[in-house]
Amino acid sequence: MDVHVRDLRYFVAVAEELSFTRAARDRLFISQPALSKQIRQLESMLRVPLFERDRRSVSLTAAGKELLPRARRLVREWDETRTVLADQAARRATTLKVGFQTRIGRGLIPSVTARMEERLPGWRMQFRQISWADPTVGLRGGDVDVAVAWLPVPNSGELSWRVVATEERWVALSRGHRLADVDRVPFAELLDEPFVALPPDAGPPRDFWLATDHRSRPARVVAEASTAEETFEAVASGLGVVLVSAGNAEVYQRADVVYRPVDGLSPSTLAVVWRTGDERDAVQVFVQACVRCLCPDTAGG
Repeated sequence: MDVHVRDLRYFVAVAEELSFTRAARDRLFISQPALSKQIRQLESMLRVPLFERDRRSVSLTAAGKELLPRARRLVREWDETRTVLADQAARRATTLKVGFQTRIGRGLIPSVTARMEERLPGWRMQFRQISWADPTVGLRGGDVDVAVAWLPVPNSGELSWRVVATEERWVALSRGHRLADVDRVPFAELLDEPFVALPPDAGPPRDFWLATDHRSRPARVVAEASTAEETFEAVASGLGVVLVSAGNAEVYQRADVVYRPVDGLSPSTLAVVWRTGDERDAVQVFVQACVRCLCPDTAGG
């Protein structure tokens, strides 16, 4: 069985961090048990141990030290090759694939479409909804060329972004919820509420929308959802509550869900995200158009 580039990427992350926990949490945004399983499978395929492990430390074996520079080179060459091929495909197809996880709204798409038609006539945009289980919004796997996404996204250097909007966090409640008639909800009132959460593979965004850094105790998660539509169905049924951005409270209006602003939370941040080093005209025109639309004072040129 051949080794996948993904396996080498996982190996490099652990080898550079010398910690399965840090590599999983800060570099790969997967669970630590899942990462350990993948590394064990890689060692099994290669028929040699790559790491020495004990309860307090991780170190490379002789085989691991031999593999590391080669793995780095293979991962780098694959990423460069994928970018070159994506560039060629884009030039041929003149289609820019745009990833999103919640509806974009905010007047952004009509404005960006007009800008693209002005700067790159003949190009069109193709939109793809990506599950929250992918914290890179389809960019790491090459499913999309650019994404409109809520921060945080993985901060390992492979992605770049520009902020396009900063919005207050609100809470979505079922129509019959005890707080549905409150004008503004103190976050303290939500500490013991059941929450609908993003899946664990979402990584830091899951913690952000649970407001983990504002809590004195863990959130009570009663359900997980991979899309906004699944989330709001769960909220409407009374299963739990969920935090949303102020803009999405407008975008996802429905008769059986009530939205209220929440006091005591930092704001949410919407960004346009692309692969670091991707300087293709279509990507950069899209980025500048997004910033120009919602943050005109910071758009530049």
